[in-house]
Amino acid sequence: MRAIWKGAVSFGLVNVPVRLYSATESHDVSFRQVHAKDGGRIRYQRICAVDGEEVAYADIAKGYETEDGEMVILTDEDMAELPLTSSREIAVEKFVPSEQIDPMLFEKSYYLEPEKTGAKPYALLRQALLDADRVAVVTVALRQRTTIAVLRVRPTENGDVIVLQTMMWPDEVRTPDFSVDGGEVKEAEVTMARMLVETLAGDFDPEEFSDDYAEAVQALVDAKVSGGEVQRTETSTKSSAEVIDLLAALQKSVAAAKTARGESVPDAAQPDEDQDEAESSAPAKKTTAKKTAAKKTAAKKTAKKAASAATKSTAKKTTKKAARKAS
Repeated sequence: MRAIWKGAVSFGLVNVPVRLYSATESHDVSFRQVHAKDGGRIRYQRICAVDGEEVAYADIAKGYETEDGEMVILTDEDMAELPLTSSREIAVEKFVPSEQIDPMLFEKSYYLEPEKTGAKPYALLRQALLDADRVAVVTVALRQRTTIAVLRVRPTENGDVIVLQTMMWPDEVRTPDFSVDGGEVKEAEVTMARMLVETLAGDFDPEEFSDDYAEAVQALVDAKVSGGEVQRTETSTKSSAEVIDLLAALQKSVAAAKTARGESVPDAAQPDEDQDEAESSAPAKKTTAKKTAAKKTAAKKTAKKAASAATKSTAKKTTKKAARKAS
């Protein structure tokens, strides 16, 4: 992992130099908007809604829209006058019971790693949090903006680690504008609900759950890649040699399939004798319109075998060529 911030935790007269690491990462499947016809990426221009002209980044400013639709433009000079902080301190304000903090306030989590000189005070703070069974409420400046956060101890495979969890400000948590009136609940219904809860009671194990959607999307993409359903774009990283080898394998597969069905094969579709001298194509035969369905089925099976053999032969030959070049 790469540290995204360096500073120190201060509580009382004790300073603990630490590094900050992101504790979470998103595994959501991401898509790009592309042209369905050729796979080209869709690009957007920065167009001004007033004059319809494209705007360069250097001419873009921050704007605050009021409730009545008016726009307040804030320049770089205006932003520079704001009371931003560049403090590298995680200041402990107080230690509180964890149950007093609403989980809805938690935002993003970070691991704290001590610098070499801070290993002992780090261990001291960690043990103090465990013994007190409390979390430390702190203030910290991340990305030039002060926020509140908590420090707590989290067990991991590498031992107990102090985690910093940033929190939203209280006014950022919305209050629901609806109420629920379920009417009168009968005692028998409550009893059955309790029985259901007891039936489903257990310990939480996150490994029991999986992201079925992400797995299904990845399987779909892998199947399309394996089947050759891809569009080469200007950002493709495959070498031309890989494309040529695949093309040669496909040409041999087509030629072998036609030969198995008794159709004549044009010279351009025949396997390259220079590339594979060990292969010899079967003589072409003229097809007749009176072949039975059984013969067609047998021809299809033969075509599949021939296509597979041609692909394997090309792969072996490519490996041999690579070995000769390496030697």
